[in-house]
Amino acid sequence: MLTSEEAAADVLVVGLGPVGATLTALLVRRGVRVLAIDKEADVYPLPRAVGFDHEIWRIFQQAGVAEQVMPHVRESRFYDFLGSDGRLVLRYDRANMKRTSGWPPNVTFFQPAVEDALRAAVRASGRGEIRTSRRLVTLQDGPEGVTARLDSPEGEEVVKCRFLVGCDGASSVVRSLIGTTLADDGFDEPWLVIDCLASDETGLPDRNLQFCDPARPATFMRMGPGRHRWEFMLLPGEVPEAMRETDTIRRLIEARGFPVPHTIERRAVYRFHALMADRWRSGNILLAGDSAHQTPPFAGQGMCSGLRDAANLAWKLAFVLNDKADDALLDSYQTEREPQLRFIIDLAAKLGRIVCTTHRSIAAERDEQMRADLQAGKQALPMAYPPLSGGCVLAGTAGAGSLFPQPVAETSAGVSRLDDVFAGRTILLSRTSPISAKRAVGLAQFELTTPELSPFAAELTAWLDAHGAPAVLIRPDLYVFGTGTPEHLADRWCEALHPSMRSLLTA
Repeated sequence: MLTSEEAAADVLVVGLGPVGATLTALLVRRGVRVLAIDKEADVYPLPRAVGFDHEIWRIFQQAGVAEQVMPHVRESRFYDFLGSDGRLVLRYDRANMKRTSGWPPNVTFFQPAVEDALRAAVRASGRGEIRTSRRLVTLQDGPEGVTARLDSPEGEEVVKCRFLVGCDGASSVVRSLIGTTLADDGFDEPWLVIDCLASDETGLPDRNLQFCDPARPATFMRMGPGRHRWEFMLLPGEVPEAMRETDTIRRLIEARGFPVPHTIERRAVYRFHALMADRWRSGNILLAGDSAHQTPPFAGQGMCSGLRDAANLAWKLAFVLNDKADDALLDSYQTEREPQLRFIIDLAAKLGRIVCTTHRSIAAERDEQMRADLQAGKQALPMAYPPLSGGCVLAGTAGAGSLFPQPVAETSAGVSRLDDVFAGRTILLSRTSPISAKRAVGLAQFELTTPELSPFAAELTAWLDAHGAPAVLIRPDLYVFGTGTPEHLADRWCEALHPSMRSLLTA
């Protein structure tokens, strides 16, 4: 370990929950020297987040931990919303969702095991250091980077780094120190959260449920194997301390007609917020995850949003640190992610307002309209993320800003996944012969006939056909930069990374 006088890193990650741990794991795989700190001594031993989606699977795949995560997840086909009378008003059926990423569309999981896997990957990399029981006290930003002062069990530590990323959660110290403020999107509801252990799940729902009951809105979620969660909205006048009592919890669960768990792991009252920071970057300091935004849980995208931040930011930090891109590339981080966050916060808030309605006549009207939509085959609130609409994408070209699919093939060697072939590189995939190495600097070129792509050739050809494209350029985070001729894509990519070179490139 470096001494306090010598402590230096390319990136200092403050906060080592799932977002900070994922960012650190992604960075070290790109050769970045990272110091990650956390105020706690160890991983929090109980689950907080509930689930993640197909894109997060791919992020774990890039971080090298997907295999380690697998034993700690399970799939639930249905996410159902039940109206005032207990009948279905809205359904998300995962069986009908296309598996374009080569992973299940959504799973629930046991969070501590995933965080353990991420930390283990960081320690095994040889490029990342983890220090726990450290608190950020002050920071100073300057042209050469950031100086951070930490409080540790051994006293003060000083860390010098090129960039600092605050992944330190809803009460972020980093956000406070750089003077970024949170804007309230107007959703604020108190809920009791109960995490349960059950070796025998007989009598429990086989799906995830929202009880849109005006008498007491409630939620049931199947979590990692052997675990489930109940959530109950607090009504006006109810006291959090009293609601956490075991007798109260028993009454609430029994009122829903389900068996009471033998073991309650955790009971807590949370306020579900919809918040967004005005600035995610201040010089060499950036925010990610709950430090930058907070979303109600009804779309299951709180942690997922933070991990998308990490994936978006990791390759950009690595490119800037390795002189593959100008510093201005980091400004595209908020430009790209904020519209997606506003979409998901708006979706979660809409779902929350459906669930949290306590006025009986309004709830009855809601149920009637939603049930009519359900019977007509309408999906009231689609969960599909919008594509990136700005930033480092070639706007106006087919597929720009979308997540590139990951075909999966069974081979003699086992399951083969496209992302493993691409290996985190910037990909120029074309129908034609490769362009000159000088023009394609920094790009990994593939043709449809490249032997490595033979298991996926049909799906890749179909994608290019559907977008009318001779070639596609795929960013390291697996988002499509743009489509067009290989030469045009290579030039525009170089221009996006180095705007100062615009006049030197062929239009």
